[in-house]
Amino acid sequence: MDSNSMAKRPKPPSDHFNMDALLTSFLSLSDSPSIHTSFDRLIQSTASDSDQNRLIQRALRLGSLLLDAANRSARRCSSDHNAVVWPLSPDLTIKIFSMLDTQSVCYVAATCSFFQKCAMDPSCFANIDLATLVPKVNNAVVSTMIHRAGDALKSIRLGVLPIVPAPPFFSSQPLVYSIRNANDASGFSWNDKKSRQGKESSILTRSCLNSLSGNGGAPGYGVHLRRLHLYNIERMDNASLLTSLSACPSLVDLEIVGLHVELRHTLESISRNCPLIERLVFESSKTGRDDGLKFPTCNEFVHNCPNITTLALKGFKLHDYKARMLVKGLRRLKHLDLSTSYSFTGAFLKNVSGNGGGGGDNLEVMILRDCMHLKEIEVERFMAAVLAGEFKLLRHLDISNREGLACEGDWSNRCYNASFIPIQQLLEQRPDFCLVAEFPKGSYNDNDQMIGSDVSLASQSSSSHTSDGSSTSDGSYNSDHGSGNEYGRESVFTIYEENSDYLMS
Repeated sequence: MDSNSMAKRPKPPSDHFNMDALLTSFLSLSDSPSIHTSFDRLIQSTASDSDQNRLIQRALRLGSLLLDAANRSARRCSSDHNAVVWPLSPDLTIKIFSMLDTQSVCYVAATCSFFQKCAMDPSCFANIDLATLVPKVNNAVVSTMIHRAGDALKSIRLGVLPIVPAPPFFSSQPLVYSIRNANDASGFSWNDKKSRQGKESSILTRSCLNSLSGNGGAPGYGVHLRRLHLYNIERMDNASLLTSLSACPSLVDLEIVGLHVELRHTLESISRNCPLIERLVFESSKTGRDDGLKFPTCNEFVHNCPNITTLALKGFKLHDYKARMLVKGLRRLKHLDLSTSYSFTGAFLKNVSGNGGGGGDNLEVMILRDCMHLKEIEVERFMAAVLAGEFKLLRHLDISNREGLACEGDWSNRCYNASFIPIQQLLEQRPDFCLVAEFPKGSYNDNDQMIGSDVSLASQSSSSHTSDGSSTSDGSYNSDHGSGNEYGRESVFTIYEENSDYLMS
């Protein structure tokens, strides 16, 4: 018989049935000692050591394959069982899973294949929260989560959280602090505040958000992103943040803490790419050393981002004329936090409310905590303006300072009390006003009482304050006489008016 006829001969019948019968017979054995005895006899009947070793290895592989097959079948049966007994339909299950945080979604997805299928729906990853207390998330995990969310992506929270959590920025909780003296500070240093990621090695790089950008001109997954919170990602720089923001034209809430990015570049990026922004919280990673913000950048920011209602710029060098530009230009501004910032004296609050027609008219919360150059006389003038009827919506003011307020003429001479504020008159006119004025020496109010009610001053100072500079010493707080050569620069620029209204592995 030639080779051609042999090639045309049909293949022998499959041995599946023989394998099934053999496996059925093998599984029917329930006597474990008899299996051990038979295997021992088989090993002893093998002539050489190498043959015995090969036989043992084959038995181990076969046992492993059988165990894998049994586990897989058990999961499938459990999944089928869960799908039958689970009281909710898949669409309701997906809706519930979409309300969970990212870590919980990963946990439920690992429960069974039925839950995994539900948890893989894009809506379950619409709000990605990968912020951790210690670095343990890498670029691959972030990219996987973003791709799973797809066009459903709404928010991302990413990075290493501060070791000591700070009060949430402008939350619904009482905005009351409890620092009493310099020893109570949580590691803060005026000239040596480093990123809270500390000595931990970062496993997130500058490209961790590259998946937000599209390819070949196509819109990326960031096109629908509304909220982006980034914490202590040390390897992210100005260029990488710009790339990320350019992919997020719908962003309304941006929070940046501890990134090595500059204020000027960041505001320019936001101005160009995020016209819908409403909330910006930006805390410098190098307190007091970022002095790059320019007046044209402020001008462009208030012109292109008119919807800002919450602005927190913490730890930057911010002169009065720049702060004034921001407060006056952002007409919808309600919450302002310039804590731990340098350079401004408080004079920026002139002419931003009342007849000035600026954004100060809508201010509800203002936090000027631990601002090194904030002057006592400017706070006094501001409170006089409040008593005169300006800042009608303001309900919370924090002027606490571990270093004390700067005295007129010499900022190194510090004032450690707020007795210059006419507390009784303020309580009578503004009973819903909350003032927090805590100093290392002789705190002005009783913080424990304030915690019980965040809408009133807790106590009245027994001392009175008199000085040559009264609360209206500059004629009118609403006048715009300027503040040294800082305000003189404003005449060069035009103030723009408002145009219009895991699965983790």
